[in-house]
Amino acid sequence: MGYYDNIKNIYFIGIGGIGMSALARYFHSDGKNVSGYDRVHSEITRELQKEGIQVITSSAVEDLPEAILQDRESLVVYTPAIPQDHPQYVHFTADSYTMEKRAGVLGNLTAGHLTLAVAGTHGKTTTSTMLAHLLKETGNKITAFLGGISENYASNLILGGDEAMVVEADEFDRSFLKLSPNLAAITSMDADHLDIYGDDIQIKESFRAFAALVPEDGKLFFANGLPLEGISVGVDDDADIAAVNISVKNGSYHFNLRTKEKTYKGFELSLPGKHNLQNAVTALAMAIEFGAPPEALAKALASFKGVQRRFSYRIQQENLVLIDDYAHHPAEISAVHQAVREMHPGKKVLAVFQPHLFSRTRDFAEGFAESLGMFDELLLLDIYPAREKPIEGITSEWLLKLVKNDKKQLVSKEELSEAIKCKNAEVVVLMGAGDIGEEVEKIRKKLAGEN
Repeated sequence: MGYYDNIKNIYFIGIGGIGMSALARYFHSDGKNVSGYDRVHSEITRELQKEGIQVITSSAVEDLPEAILQDRESLVVYTPAIPQDHPQYVHFTADSYTMEKRAGVLGNLTAGHLTLAVAGTHGKTTTSTMLAHLLKETGNKITAFLGGISENYASNLILGGDEAMVVEADEFDRSFLKLSPNLAAITSMDADHLDIYGDDIQIKESFRAFAALVPEDGKLFFANGLPLEGISVGVDDDADIAAVNISVKNGSYHFNLRTKEKTYKGFELSLPGKHNLQNAVTALAMAIEFGAPPEALAKALASFKGVQRRFSYRIQQENLVLIDDYAHHPAEISAVHQAVREMHPGKKVLAVFQPHLFSRTRDFAEGFAESLGMFDELLLLDIYPAREKPIEGITSEWLLKLVKNDKKQLVSKEELSEAIKCKNAEVVVLMGAGDIGEEVEKIRKKLAGEN
């Protein structure tokens, strides 16, 4: 018996979120009547609708699907980003519906299954997606809940059986503490979400609490240098498991994988950036520990296409490159910069950045200024508020003044495509976790002359 077998109707408040939509897809595939709300339509909500899931953008209670209004036994799943005065949230609470946070539902679905969980401030989406691909390609019956859209499967949900569950373990709102991981990885523990945690110490404590969830017969893998106990993974260093003999040929990394027992040869990774090489070592280490044959993993890794909006090439020509990336933290922007310079040496690079959250912009202003200043030119969009209200004095204009780069300017979304075209940059990198992703196709068409 599954945990939610007796429930027929499930409603998601915030169904367009990446973690929420994976759960919606899972329940829909299981034969449940799934519907949900989101503030605006997006690529994800449009895909959900194509798959037969009803999505509404009205927050009014009277616009709720009839099946949900009539069935008090419905399950209501909500994201912590939804404000508690949201009309639908208020209605369901007052009418005593069963209400669960996304993290709790994911914890319930994976409980009792062999669970491989990947956590980290950065790297968790690519690593968990890579791990799921490696296991699926080597013949394992797995289900994976991912925090990004896999290029290989065009989804954030991989359905292949319940031999094991692969999950992205999200630190936001301490969500990952609802999981029961047998094998776990922590890719990074940088400060973030200070609006939730308050300070860096609390974040690191939360990651340690996640690490403590791994049972004695389980394994914890972590990026070499983190203050944790377990199996360290790294790139060409003294880690327990490391990528060695690394070379770059035709835009791909070629390397061997050294473990404590043996060195496995002949791996190829087509994703740019040392951070992705680190992600690959982590995913390979977990896959080997799970029991995947190392010899078959090389072929599986070579076929991994990546995750949408993670250094995704949208134009790739000799004198014109357009890259789209989800980077929204200074460390992630620096990682993108390293990858761009390594893959496109000597090229003029224009960075386009949409800050995400007023609090994050305030808390990491110096880091943003430093990382954004490394590019040749910068176009800065207004801050994407997401769940937040404005903070006095915290604006993109304020951030731009901190960036030590003469070639910088503010730009509106309406002017963005034209502004980028006028710059005549050889490499354009679009970055941000807000709605900048919705502008990518418009920009691609403008640069490619398809208007």
